Amino acid sequence: MTSVSTAAPLRIEADYLLETPGDPRRTAETMAGEQSSGTFVPVPGETPELKARSAARVERLDLLDEAPGPTLPSAGGRDGPVRRARVTLSWPMDNLGPSLPNLLATVAGNLFELKPVTGLRLLDIRLPQAFADAYPGPRFGIAGTRRLAGVEDRPLIGTIVKPSVGFGPEETASLVASLCEGGIDFVKDDELQADGPHCPFDDRVRAVMRVVNAHADRTGRKVMVAFNLTGDLDQMRRRHDLLVREGATCMMASLNSVGLVGMIELARFGTLPIHAHRNGWGYLSRHPLLGWSYVAWQKIWRLAGADHMHVNGLANKFAEDDDSVVDSARTCLTPLFPDKPCLAMPVFSSGQGVRQAPGTYAALGSTDLIVTAGGGIMAHPDGPAAGVSALREAWDAAVAGIPLADYARDRPDLSRALGAAA
Repeated sequence: MTSVSTAAPLRIEADYLLETPGDPRRTAETMAGEQSSGTFVPVPGETPELKARSAARVERLDLLDEAPGPTLPSAGGRDGPVRRARVTLSWPMDNLGPSLPNLLATVAGNLFELKPVTGLRLLDIRLPQAFADAYPGPRFGIAGTRRLAGVEDRPLIGTIVKPSVGFGPEETASLVASLCEGGIDFVKDDELQADGPHCPFDDRVRAVMRVVNAHADRTGRKVMVAFNLTGDLDQMRRRHDLLVREGATCMMASLNSVGLVGMIELARFGTLPIHAHRNGWGYLSRHPLLGWSYVAWQKIWRLAGADHMHVNGLANKFAEDDDSVVDSARTCLTPLFPDKPCLAMPVFSSGQGVRQAPGTYAALGSTDLIVTAGGGIMAHPDGPAAGVSALREAWDAAVAGIPLADYARDRPDLSRALGAAA
């Protein structure tokens, strides 16, 4: 569930789902000690005064259910019943200061490896105001993205260059030109398309921006293209500067590839919206008793500077259920701090098309989102331009509360898309 904070806490707080074959209270205290002043044996200097100043605390422990055996292998070799609990730990700010990289070591470090732990998932984090003061958050967010894309009061209708890889620069530019003529708002590189010899980044950017700028000169509206500049810091800086010179209005980075420091630095030197791709999210989250919840994870990246955050999509091609997708999108639209919302635009992707529009709008209750439909646009029977038109019409119908079949009666693009998606 998405948490809504009315005020920033004075200490760092983190909520966990814990499973243990031992006493949950003792295991929680072990976690607190391991992640602050304690270790596996008493050490000289760990005085009561030091503990009072620096130790983590178990703020809350709510017992949940029991299970007949451990979810994950127990390093202690213990089988038999296990207990689960929701645990809240807190740390004094003076242990680490407002540092996101060191925050990760504190709230998501060695505690995953403790012997008494047979399941642990980080559910949520709450941060003091000092983090808001230390990090910029999204520079563009929802309002800036809408301004640059020239889209108000509806979702940004977008797509991914497909096939994901294989096109050269001119083939990519030709496809983007047809999408521009078809009325697309947003186009992104696939995360697999980077800077390979067959489609070098620089050549691709120049070719694509040539057609994007020409279209903008004719129509007064510039399509937003998120170019994948994922690389090391020097590469990303150089690629960013090329995007600025060519008049691009967005850049894309793979979060798990560039890492937290890479995202922080990209936000510091960058002057374009950051489209943050979450590829690899499954290895952090797919097991329900290991890793991260999206609620906690996305807060780190928003504060670091991500403007757009991928959240999967309804009826997607992956393993995530619809409720999880909607919760993820809602939390991107939930303020992080009372005076610094740090809102990011959720990006719906993965097998999206016209049929998901009504359910997505009904569940989210907002049009502050980007829909990136690859096959849902590219595979339209009448071509990509008709795919763009159909997806926009589907969202018009969803917002108006009109069933898709009724809205499609005198709209052939939507009608054909519904038939193809049946």
